[in-house]
Amino acid sequence: MNNGHTRYRALMEKCKGLPPTPTAVAHPCDQSSLSGAIEAAQTGLIAPILVGPAERIRATAAKFELDISPYRLVDALHSHDSAARAVEIVRLGEAEALMKGSLHTDELMGEVVKRDTGLRTGRRISHCFVMDVPGHETPLIITDGAVSIAPTLEEKVDIVQNAIDLAHAFGARDEEIRVAILSAMETVNPKVPSTIDAAALCKMADRGQITGAVLDGPLALDNAIDLQAAQIKRIESPVAGRANVLVVPDLEAGNMLAKSLTFLAGADAAGIVLGARVPIILTSRADSVLSRLASCAVAVLVAKARREQAAKAVS
Repeated sequence: MNNGHTRYRALMEKCKGLPPTPTAVAHPCDQSSLSGAIEAAQTGLIAPILVGPAERIRATAAKFELDISPYRLVDALHSHDSAARAVEIVRLGEAEALMKGSLHTDELMGEVVKRDTGLRTGRRISHCFVMDVPGHETPLIITDGAVSIAPTLEEKVDIVQNAIDLAHAFGARDEEIRVAILSAMETVNPKVPSTIDAAALCKMADRGQITGAVLDGPLALDNAIDLQAAQIKRIESPVAGRANVLVVPDLEAGNMLAKSLTFLAGADAAGIVLGARVPIILTSRADSVLSRLASCAVAVLVAKARREQAAKAVS
């Protein structure tokens, strides 16, 4: 099934005319990660800083006939050192985004979350899949299916706000950001904790503790994204049947949902980590070229939104 990838192409179109975002690429020591960084650079999305064992990166480039001569190369001893140096480059203000290379996600995120030398902020770090789903009008944001294993209610507040801020970086208006807090049902049931969390999150939004979007929940997946399903259940809501942000109860649910859409519905999944000082691009060796570029495009738009926010704060 092919939907023409119109949602992803629209995201990349928004990046046209923007300067390439300086991006520290941690340990790009295989064909997939190195070529992904170069492709994003050639598309004009990022200005990569390649951080890792210099000789190994050069050998990989030579083996796969990749030209790395236009890009800055920062030597590191091994994958853990690559992660530490890439984070340091961001802390020094030399990069506005961080990109995972051929190292384990845990290695990179371990450096990101260090209290004294990492990239922590007051916001919890969380992951968003940005899905290009056939038949769905806009990119569909799913959170959190990669970082937060079993988030508490307090942590879900940040997870939701991170996703809303991401949607705003795309240029969406408040009324267009419709957040569905998912569970297995659309009624509050004390025996199902995710329904209690959903109800609390919606009330927190009513009280201004979560801002920038319309929330509803608990909602089951069908009545969150299918208007007819919502109507059959007689759910009257500005979100039901029209959600473009899906907040899952835990990592397992989010991961399964994203992969189901990818492998059963022909969707593409871009990945981004939010809540740190800069957006973090997480890609997989199994990702298509377009998914990799879309992940970079998302990071570019987030970095742009942060620059604009910082400029407003100064003025």
